[in-house]
Amino acid sequence: MVAAVRIEALQKRYGQVEAVKDVSLTIESGEVFGLLGPNGAGKTTTLRCLCTLATPDAGLIEVSGVSVVKHPKVARQCLGYVAQEVALDKVLTGRELLELQAALYHIPAKQMGDRIQNLITMLDMSDWIDQRSGTYSGGMRRRLDLATGLLHQPDVLVLDEPTVGLDIESRVVVWDFIRKLRTQGTTVLITSHYLEEIDALADRVAIIDKGMVIASGSPSELKDKVGGDRITLRLREFTPHDEAQAAQSLLQSLDCVQDVIINEVQGNSLNLVVKSQSDALMRVQTALKQAGLPTFGIAQSRPSLDDVYLAATGTTLTDAEMAAASARDSKQYRKENMR
Repeated sequence: MVAAVRIEALQKRYGQVEAVKDVSLTIESGEVFGLLGPNGAGKTTTLRCLCTLATPDAGLIEVSGVSVVKHPKVARQCLGYVAQEVALDKVLTGRELLELQAALYHIPAKQMGDRIQNLITMLDMSDWIDQRSGTYSGGMRRRLDLATGLLHQPDVLVLDEPTVGLDIESRVVVWDFIRKLRTQGTTVLITSHYLEEIDALADRVAIIDKGMVIASGSPSELKDKVGGDRITLRLREFTPHDEAQAAQSLLQSLDCVQDVIINEVQGNSLNLVVKSQSDALMRVQTALKQAGLPTFGIAQSRPSLDDVYLAATGTTLTDAEMAAASARDSKQYRKENMR
């Protein structure tokens, strides 16, 4: 069976910058695949090469068995791409925009009406689709953008940050829509700064860092590889790095502790992997107290996709990247509310 997406030894440079060093991944037909990585890791460049917006320097990229490099026009017919930034003509209604997009795709007039109405129903847009798009909220614009990416019924839908900046209600609508696409056999590739989103939706995940895939597998498989329970603690609200290093050395000597990472982006907090035993939390607290390092805050939990990301890259996506996402959201909010 032909894979929906096949990327092998992808490389891409911009001058002296090696944006993608060696990315290889395979996405099966009908699969929801999550792509994670910090800014500058190579995610966006990989997507741009896949969607024929950039030409790779080396490597193979295929969509439904079609070479993206050799046959870009044919490959585009197999792809739907929804970018992070939503660009709509504010004068046209949502329905008019969909009709314009359908005409650009050369969709026959006999099929156009049914396709548009099906997408309007699937994305719950009936109440406002005939209003001018300049009046739409962020969630409405995102749903309309999803519809435009699916009008030509692509084999693979690429979603770049599909729910960034959306409220909870709109996020749920998008999540349910992605799940419906899976049941219909559409392959979906998602990049997201929301780890819980990838955890909830993706069948498999790849983590890219420094232009390479450093971990891949199902969310469950990746969590199992990390192993053990998680303990997150702070010695005080703003822990000095040397104090965190002292605590790291102390805790690493305990037989119930498997690993300790100092999380600098979280104020030098300590992230521990411990054996799944009921007294690990108590033993950690006792050891720190006896050493004169009482804890400011402490919590224990089962492994999450955030822990997988931390173990793979040494930093957390939620803190390192959500600041950038939040800044983008704030900028967008100001643009929308200062008109």
